[in-house]
Amino acid sequence: MTARIYNNVNLTFVILSSVLFSIVFTQDWPSNLIVAQDGSGNFTTIQAAVNAVRDLSQVQVEIYIKPGNYQEKLVIPSWKTKISLIGETKSATIISNADYTGKIRPFPDPTGQTTFNTFTSYTVLVQGDDFQAINLTIENVAGQVGQAVALHVEGDRTIIRDCNILGNQDTIYAATQNSRQYYSNCYIEGTTDFIFGEATAIFDNCLIKTLRNSYITAASTRPETKYGFVFRNCTITSAPDVTSVYLGRPWRPHSHTVFLNTIMGPFINPSGWHNWGNEANEETAFYAEYNTQGVNVTMRVPWSHQLTKKEAFFYNFENIFALDDNWFPENIRGGE
Repeated sequence: MTARIYNNVNLTFVILSSVLFSIVFTQDWPSNLIVAQDGSGNFTTIQAAVNAVRDLSQVQVEIYIKPGNYQEKLVIPSWKTKISLIGETKSATIISNADYTGKIRPFPDPTGQTTFNTFTSYTVLVQGDDFQAINLTIENVAGQVGQAVALHVEGDRTIIRDCNILGNQDTIYAATQNSRQYYSNCYIEGTTDFIFGEATAIFDNCLIKTLRNSYITAASTRPETKYGFVFRNCTITSAPDVTSVYLGRPWRPHSHTVFLNTIMGPFINPSGWHNWGNEANEETAFYAEYNTQGVNVTMRVPWSHQLTKKEAFFYNFENIFALDDNWFPENIRGGE
């Protein structure tokens, strides 16, 4: 009798296990989610929606974000791939934070650090590949208090389109050597080195506003990386009291930055580029322009380059982004 009961229990356990196994492995993961602070969507925070996306997703998952000021320190971890954050309108859909270098952390990080630094001050951290942000404002509102990153991107094949990216020093950290990043029709503002890092990045048709006499870019391109930062068909403006801004300085010796068909104003220092106080950088950094409009480039530092039309042609999507996977971020959605 006891054996029969034991066998029945075992059989029931096997059946229940099979049913649960079937449920788990046939789960229908959503391909789109809605975030709304008023509770009318699937989630009230962006982070909760990101966390709900299937790990290592093989399909692009769209997270639609209703208007609101989302005061979050948002992380897209490396295992959350193929996520698109799509705001209803970029002017009213805002992700905001105010951390900066030296600010006391509410609790120490896993390494025991008690304050934020450049690499942890982000408002949004993107580590997952195939990330997209469309129609959003991403801002760090700490003010002019030192390094305070708004957007920190490490993932590969990242697309940022029709977004406002706002900060002061170190607004965009285009990080990691193997990261390819495409910024299209974005408004970017900052004070010092506000576009910096070692990624390969194209800024296409972007409006860039410099808020202080300082430096726009600080690339840290690796010696073995062929391209660094490429600005195409952009416009650079300034705050009213700005009179002397450099296009870039080398955060690391092999900094590679090129401006193509870019409109600039008289606030750009005639020298154009700075060696960060180290003449040795002049031998390794590559700084170049083609068809700069609005200013006279004849007084640029002699170690920079004015490209020919043929040379400028090589700064195209295929050459910069294709690599082994032929990534070509042209057919992407966007627009308000």
